[in-house]
Amino acid sequence: MKHPLITSALLGLMLAFTGTANAETTLAQKAQVENRAQQKHNSTRESLFNKTEAELKALRTELTKQRETLQKQNDALAATFSQNEDKLARLEEKLRLETGSLGEVFGVVRQNAKELQGELESSVTSAGSQSYTAIVDDIVAATKLPSLPQLTGLWNALDEQVKATGQVDETTIRFINGDGESQQVEAIRLGAFGLVSEQGYLAWDGQKQEARAYVKQPEKGPTAQSLQPVVDSQTLITVVDPSRGIMLEQLALTPSLMDRLQAGGVVGKIILGLLAIGLIIALFRGVSLFIARQKIRAQLKNPQTPGNNPLGRILAVYDPSKNRTVEALELRLLESVVDEQAHLERGLSMLKLLAALAPMLGLLGTVTGMIETFQVITQFGNGDPKVMAGGISMALVTTVLGLIAAMPLLLAHNILSSQAENIRNILEKQGIALVAEQAEKDLDANPSVGKAA
Repeated sequence: MKHPLITSALLGLMLAFTGTANAETTLAQKAQVENRAQQKHNSTRESLFNKTEAELKALRTELTKQRETLQKQNDALAATFSQNEDKLARLEEKLRLETGSLGEVFGVVRQNAKELQGELESSVTSAGSQSYTAIVDDIVAATKLPSLPQLTGLWNALDEQVKATGQVDETTIRFINGDGESQQVEAIRLGAFGLVSEQGYLAWDGQKQEARAYVKQPEKGPTAQSLQPVVDSQTLITVVDPSRGIMLEQLALTPSLMDRLQAGGVVGKIILGLLAIGLIIALFRGVSLFIARQKIRAQLKNPQTPGNNPLGRILAVYDPSKNRTVEALELRLLESVVDEQAHLERGLSMLKLLAALAPMLGLLGTVTGMIETFQVITQFGNGDPKVMAGGISMALVTTVLGLIAAMPLLLAHNILSSQAENIRNILEKQGIALVAEQAEKDLDANPSVGKAA
């Protein structure tokens, strides 16, 4: 009898072997099933791949055909493009050759139109003699060749302005008076040179279509009334401003004599005061010396009767009844000549002082004006010359006034000094003659004295 443990072990091994065999059989079956499923799946995928490959080959064939078609179209288009480029180049060259002269004409037309536009805006012909302004503006603003009507309008505008330049016409304009009031007045247009009303020349504003009177009118300037015969006869004989108002505007800016004197300031007024004083002195002394010369001439004709004049007073010193020596007579005559000389030269020293003082004051005004100019430059800079004009005007005007005052005063002093010197020479000559006469009398009275001498 076998041992029960061994029997149990054997049974266990048999059961295990049986279980393993059954498991292997099951796995093999599963593997076969999966293999058949895989083969079926592979067959399905292979058929799909074959179908897809066929479709792709067909698609590639179709795309290849399309590419060839498009390539042919592209080649055809490229050939057409090249032909068009050549044709366009030939046409552009032809257009350039045919429009080259027209382009130059267009440039000339625009240039003349711009010049005419500026003329129309500023000229007085806009007061009634401008009918083609719109056409000229269109030509200036155009970006293409002008049309034939525009060219004709430009020609008519030029012809109109040429004719208006030689016409003297009456027209009605809007006038702005000094109070700023607007009114319609009758005016006469002198070609393209100016407008004239009863106030004289008018400053015309072409943009606002209004006129104002100039601040200062030229001497013997025309008026509407004085030009009425000219309008009737179309013969212009009057004062015309060829600069079309520029000279008239400058005329208003031209300073008068009083404006120039005002620019001299206080120093200039002092110089003028010294000049006036000097001229009064010169005039007074000139009249006195002239009267004295006339009296001396009359006295020379009648020396025996001394009068109330310089020479008469010299002759009155000599008295034959008085027994004077030659030396005493000579001293008395010298005293009288010195007194007369002082009387004749009275005021001449003041005249000389004023003549020397005037240019010094002018120099003072110059320095003062330059100091003022530099102060203005320090405050406002030197960008605007107008801010420096006041100081420079004072500097120059005072210098001119000083020289103007000095020259006539020096000339008057020289003339008056020469006259006084001539009178003094006459007095000395007559005094010497009296001394000689007294010496001769003494010699005749005492011959021994003469012999002893």
